[in-house]
Amino acid sequence: MIRFEHVTKRYADGTTAVDDLSFEVAEGELVTLVGPSGCGKTTTMKMVNRLIEPSGGRIFLDGADIATVDPVELRRRIGYVIQQIGLFPHKTVLDNTATVPHLLGRPRKQARARAAELLDLVGLDPSVYGDRYPEQLSGGQRQRVGVARALAADPPVLLMDEPFGAVDPVVREHLQTEFLRLQSSLRKTVLFVTHDIEEAVRLGDRIAVYGAGRIEQFDTPATVLGAPATPYVAEFVGADRGLKRLSVTPIETGDLEQPPVIHLDDPVGRALAGMAADGARWAVVLDHEDRLHGWVAADTLALAEEGTVREHARRMEAWLPVGAPLKQAFSTMLQHDAGWIAVLDGDRFLGVLTPGRLHEALRRSTTADAAKIARADVALESVLDA
Repeated sequence: MIRFEHVTKRYADGTTAVDDLSFEVAEGELVTLVGPSGCGKTTTMKMVNRLIEPSGGRIFLDGADIATVDPVELRRRIGYVIQQIGLFPHKTVLDNTATVPHLLGRPRKQARARAAELLDLVGLDPSVYGDRYPEQLSGGQRQRVGVARALAADPPVLLMDEPFGAVDPVVREHLQTEFLRLQSSLRKTVLFVTHDIEEAVRLGDRIAVYGAGRIEQFDTPATVLGAPATPYVAEFVGADRGLKRLSVTPIETGDLEQPPVIHLDDPVGRALAGMAADGARWAVVLDHEDRLHGWVAADTLALAEEGTVREHARRMEAWLPVGAPLKQAFSTMLQHDAGWIAVLDGDRFLGVLTPGRLHEALRRSTTADAAKIARADVALESVLDA
């Protein structure tokens, strides 16, 4: 969708902002450009909609050289979201959002109907917020309006320049979550500029790590964190990159342990005998439809003389769906002070993830990316193997 071929931007004073840049962004891909201030990432993005003209090289959008396209027409086909948002203070939220469809010639009623749909999509009820003015919104709400306005003309490409940088960390996390939800359904081609490696890792399908006007590494978040291409990238992503990698490493079925499983209506004696045969101190408890209910300790059942497991089982709140990131699993363990969490596929119980298995999953993921093999094909060695 977007292709840079040997693009350079050099200013009259001799400063080279971007130096011989070549990379591609596939259709529907979200690429984050991350690096320190002054490294050329914003210049790169602004060359896509010709707010800045390159000194050399060519940029293609959907196969067409953008130098041959009228800049105004080009910009109307590209959504643009900036940190300062740039809402018109004298226009209502609904009219701000309808600006681009109206400029493209849509009737006012149709443009406002489209704007209302998008406000609802970004979590702002148009009946509540549509008639408000920007000054009546919080910073996070104004950012949502900015995203809605950028999407109003249904552009295939979205450029986002530090869009969530001006809000507090809690609001920023909520905005990131909402944007990921939108992107999962809309699948726009997105260039997203940020200086925050955590944000880049969380949002990007791929990350371009910038040095001084050049891309030092262009790869998936997991690979950038697990196998930095240069010392510069390793220093930029930080010594805690292993912890950051938790957020981009999903739970897989091969990471799970299989504890004994019993049911709510099983007699205590039978359940205890099964646990004893496995040498287990606890078991997962499912209901009659094999949905997760909780767990029970063998010591608890041993004190009961009769009855069923139902009277002794504890509810299980520490659980996650398969595919959730390891960071969320670790957080859930800490939140519930749990030695393990249950992992589900819909309502189906798959197994449990323990701290030891979480660590193994992270090691396998890092080794697999470095060797370019599947996680399941990685054989880990431990001190016990020596």
